[in-house]
Amino acid sequence: MTTERRTEHIPFRRPRQHPLAPPAWLLKGLRPSSAPVPWAAAARAGIALAAPLAVGFALDEPEYGALVSMGALSGVIGDTADAYRMRILNIGVPQFFGAVGVALGTLVFGHGWLAVGVLTLIALVSGMISSIGTVASVSGLLLLLNAVVGAGLPLPRPWWTAPLLLSAGGLFVLALTLLGWPLRGRRPERAAVAATYRSLADALEAAGGPAYEERRQQLTEALNQAYDLVLGRRARVHGRSPALVRMLAQLNVVIPLVEAAPAAHLRGRPLPPGIPAAVRELAAAVEEGRTGTPALSLPPAHSPSERAVDAALRHAATVVYLADPDLYTVDDRLGRPAALRVRARRAVRDMMLSGASWRYGLRLALCVGLAQTLVSVVEIERSYWVALTVTFVLKPDFGSVFSRAVLRALGTAIGLVVAAAVLSEVPRGWWDVPVMVCLGALIPVFSVKGYAFQTAAITPVILLLSDLLNHQGFDLIRPRLVDSLIGCGITLVAGYLLWPESWHTRIGDRLADAVDDAARYVERAFGGGHPDTESGQRAARTARLQARRRIYRELSGVRTEFQRALTEPPPTGARAAAWWPLVVAVERIVDATTAARVRVNHGAEPPAAGEVEKIARQLRELAEEVRSSTTPVRVEMEPTDAESTVLAPLHQELTAARAIAHPPP
Repeated sequence: MTTERRTEHIPFRRPRQHPLAPPAWLLKGLRPSSAPVPWAAAARAGIALAAPLAVGFALDEPEYGALVSMGALSGVIGDTADAYRMRILNIGVPQFFGAVGVALGTLVFGHGWLAVGVLTLIALVSGMISSIGTVASVSGLLLLLNAVVGAGLPLPRPWWTAPLLLSAGGLFVLALTLLGWPLRGRRPERAAVAATYRSLADALEAAGGPAYEERRQQLTEALNQAYDLVLGRRARVHGRSPALVRMLAQLNVVIPLVEAAPAAHLRGRPLPPGIPAAVRELAAAVEEGRTGTPALSLPPAHSPSERAVDAALRHAATVVYLADPDLYTVDDRLGRPAALRVRARRAVRDMMLSGASWRYGLRLALCVGLAQTLVSVVEIERSYWVALTVTFVLKPDFGSVFSRAVLRALGTAIGLVVAAAVLSEVPRGWWDVPVMVCLGALIPVFSVKGYAFQTAAITPVILLLSDLLNHQGFDLIRPRLVDSLIGCGITLVAGYLLWPESWHTRIGDRLADAVDDAARYVERAFGGGHPDTESGQRAARTARLQARRRIYRELSGVRTEFQRALTEPPPTGARAAAWWPLVVAVERIVDATTAARVRVNHGAEPPAAGEVEKIARQLRELAEEVRSSTTPVRVEMEPTDAESTVLAPLHQELTAARAIAHPPP
């Protein structure tokens, strides 16, 4: 009989700061991330932004070259995908919306209040479609940004000239990104699957120790990334590709190992070093495309959790080295994605019925409408920058609005210092080409470091391109700073202080929904009877896998939302800090459920139906407590008396979670 480790739940506490030190949310935004330098992306950006300028100078049309470079800038910002097929969507689709935006903006240029109304309506549409997904978010951003530029700058005529030139710049970036496709077409997907195995090895190596929770988070992110790439590719491949089926089979067989990791962690003892080493060897085999017969040397397995790891690892090794997996069984265990047009219809329907989409669309429309109204009644130089700043700061999937406004102001100030040096010391003309190579290459390098760094890198590029269109030189510096500060002020007042989203709408309700999903996961894992037929057992297992993937993905999103909320000033940041221990507790509840299911699969006594129903009911009560409370109150609760069942660790985690989320008296 195995001994299960009891876990200590320590409340989240912020470190004490010196009274004169900057606030933690600001320091976090100014601290550069440790992401590696994207050298290939930097080279593409430098070429994509500088080459159009060189062509423009050679043809004696520098304004046209500047517009093409502006389109390339949007393509560089959107070039964030790994798989080549996703890059086509990430860069190509937003270019269409950007072309529509600049065309509409050009048509209302100089029309006063008509321009205000059109831009406000475009902001509403942009905000709503941004809630659909990553590609839609970038598309909504370019739709509004280019509409603002078209309505604020005297672009070349006729009206279709600017959309054509901007689209040419974005498509030039897309062409540069696709140059490596013939040589490494499937490498991003294969690398993502191999990275999942390596993350799994790290989690198994940390099992039983304090580093396990962080490694499990990294494993969840790697698994999400791999499935997004592989399933996204499968949705666009007509018929069955043997290479794609093999990659999906290798990814599917990692799931039993992922499920066995929590059970191994609850043992409270490290696994033998040979197990993580064997998983890393499988990662190398996936990346190199090896076939043949695997040679595993694993220690004997005794407990249910050890048997689960052993069986899953041996099965994974067999499938990883298999040259031709079964085309009709292994690739549909998690369900085939719907066709792209079907998913598009569902996304549009969900957007129209979503209160969150309407709230964000109206919020963005209000701020853009105020910005355009202000610049219509007050004489402001380079007035379109006010609405541009509002759009960048109010992007909902980039982080806290408050901290982004402050960081954008700081990043703009730093970028203006660089721009001032360039505009005052570098002669206009061919010297702009090598300067743009250097400045363009810095955008991907600084973008991975943080928002303030990205703003500092983009600012001098936009100013240099604007100077080629307006020929104002150093006189651009002061209006750029003033307009950026006005835009940040409008966002802080109208988009943050006067329209604060409630705690429950933003975070509390989403955490409560995750707890409800955990209750359904417990019922799916242990309820619903035991099918006698092989097909029924397979269907039940597939349902459990799908439920597990959904809940882990949801918890990953909840954790990300909380981490963003922690960067906001009080009261939102303080509330997020107070609820953070419950986020960790819910993750442990799901882990304990998975571990119990694995132990039952490998010989442990199944729990009674009444015990499962009791846990599910307590989880739903916990969800209601989260919805009805604004601040948790930690109380001591009586320990559970179900210490001898397979669900004993789950009872312990649930008791700790209920103690954290107890509503105030």
